Amino acid sequence: MVKEDEVPGRLEWRVNMPNGSSRILAPESRETCNRLQSLVMGIFLNIRGFLDKAWNLAVNEPKKVVHCLKVGLALSLVSVFYYMRPLYDGVGGNAMWAVMTVVVVFEYTVGSTLYKCVNRAIGTCLAGSLGIGVHWVASQAGDKFEPVILQVSVFLLAAAATFSRFIPTIKARFDYGAMIFILTFSLVSVSGYRVAKLVELAHERVSTIAIGASICIFITMILCPVWAGTEVHHLISNNLEKLADSLEGYAAENFSVDGSKNVHEKDSSKRLQGYKCVLNSKAAEESMANFARWEPAHGKFNFRHPWKQYLKIGASMRSCAYCIETLHGGINFNTETPEFLKKPLNDVCMRLGTSSSKVLKEMSSMIKTMKKSTKLDILVDEMNSSVEGLQNALKIFPSYQHIPTPDPATEEAPNGTEEPSLKPTALSLMEIVQMATLTSLLVEIASRIEGIVEEVKELATQAEFRDESSKKSKQTQTKINGNDGNEHEVTMKTLQKV
Repeated sequence: MVKEDEVPGRLEWRVNMPNGSSRILAPESRETCNRLQSLVMGIFLNIRGFLDKAWNLAVNEPKKVVHCLKVGLALSLVSVFYYMRPLYDGVGGNAMWAVMTVVVVFEYTVGSTLYKCVNRAIGTCLAGSLGIGVHWVASQAGDKFEPVILQVSVFLLAAAATFSRFIPTIKARFDYGAMIFILTFSLVSVSGYRVAKLVELAHERVSTIAIGASICIFITMILCPVWAGTEVHHLISNNLEKLADSLEGYAAENFSVDGSKNVHEKDSSKRLQGYKCVLNSKAAEESMANFARWEPAHGKFNFRHPWKQYLKIGASMRSCAYCIETLHGGINFNTETPEFLKKPLNDVCMRLGTSSSKVLKEMSSMIKTMKKSTKLDILVDEMNSSVEGLQNALKIFPSYQHIPTPDPATEEAPNGTEEPSLKPTALSLMEIVQMATLTSLLVEIASRIEGIVEEVKELATQAEFRDESSKKSKQTQTKINGNDGNEHEVTMKTLQKV
C-alpha cells in the first residue's frame, strides 16, 4: 500500500507489462522518449520541407522535369543492348560504355550535350588511334623495351594534354575532349599490353560510345529541346529589364517628392535588388554562350550568330550595375538628408533616372524581339539632355552654410561650454557632399548606359535585326496596293456593266 503523503505530486508514466504487472518509467526514460519523439518529428519536417521545395521547383521550371524524363528515356533505350541477345552479341561485353556515355554526356541544353558528344568522339578516336600506333611501335621494339615505350608515351601525351587544358582557347571549347583523350589513351595503352586483339577492343568501344552519343543527340534535339542560345538571349534581355527596374526604383525611392512615392513597398524593394542578378550572372552567360556556338541554326538564330557579343553586353551591364550597387549603399544616408537639400535636385534626378530606365527597357525590348528600334536614339537624346540639366543644377546648387574660422576663445572654452557653430556646419557639409556624390553617380550611370547602347547596336548589326521602319513601310505599301487593286476591280466591273 502507498501512503497518501508518499503519492507523488507530478505526472508519472506507467507501462503495463505482459505478465500483468505495471512499471513506472524513470525520469531518464521519459526524457529519452521525448528526445526520440522530437528527433522523429524533426526528420519528418525536414523531409516534408524538401518535398515542398522539390514540388515548387517542378511547378516553376517544368523544363527541368522534362529533362529528367528525357534522361530516363535515353537510358532505357540504351539498356536494350543488354536485354536483346542479337544487339548484345553485336557490341560485345562493352555495352556498358554506351550506358556510361549517356550518363556522362546528356546535359540540360542542346549545346552542352553536343559539346560533350563531339568532344568525347574526338578524344576517343584520337586517343584510340594513337594508342594503337604506340602499341604497334612498342611491340616491334621487343618484349624488353615494350613496357618502357608504353610508359614514356603515356607520360608525355598525358602531360601535353593536361597542359593544353590551361590554354584559354582549348579550355573554352575542348577541355572535356582533352580529359577524355587522357583517359582513353591511358586505358588503351595499359590494356593493350595484355590484350592481343587491341584493334577489335578499340572498335567495340568506339561503336558503343557512338551509339550512346547518337541516342543522346536524337532525344535532346527532338523531344522538347532546350537551346542554350535561346537561354542566353532571354537572360541578357531579362537582365536589362531588371537593371532598368533597379534604377527606376532607386530614383522613385530617393528623389520623388513626399507623398508621391510608390505605394507598393514590397515591389519597390524587389526592384531595387534586381541589379544583383546582373552581377551574379557572369558564369551563366559565359557557359551558355560557349555552348550556343555548338548548336545548329534554330528559330531566329543562324549558325554563325554573334554569341560573343552577348558577353560584351553582359560586361557593360555589370559595369553599370556596380554603380547602382554604390547608389544602393547610399540609400540609408540619403533618406536622412533634409528636404531643403534634396528639393532643388529632386526633379532633375528623377527625370534622369526615368529616362535612363526607359533606354534600358527599350534595349531589352529590342533584343527580345530582334528588331531595330526607332525610339532608341530619341530616348538616348532625352537621357543626355537630362544629364545636362542635372549638371547645370549642380553648378547653381546653393551653399547653405560656410565653415567658419574657429575662434581662439571658442577653442579655449571650458568643457562644459557648447560649440553651436561647428557641429551643424560639419553635418550640413557632409550631407551636401553625399548628395553631390549620388548625383554624380547618376551621371556616371548614364555614360555607362551609352556604352551598353553601342554594344546592343553592334549586336543588331551583326545579327541582322529586322528594321521596324522598313516593315511598316512594306505594310503600308501592301495596303495601298490592295486599295488600288480593289479600285481597279470596281472600275472593271463598272465598265463591264456599261
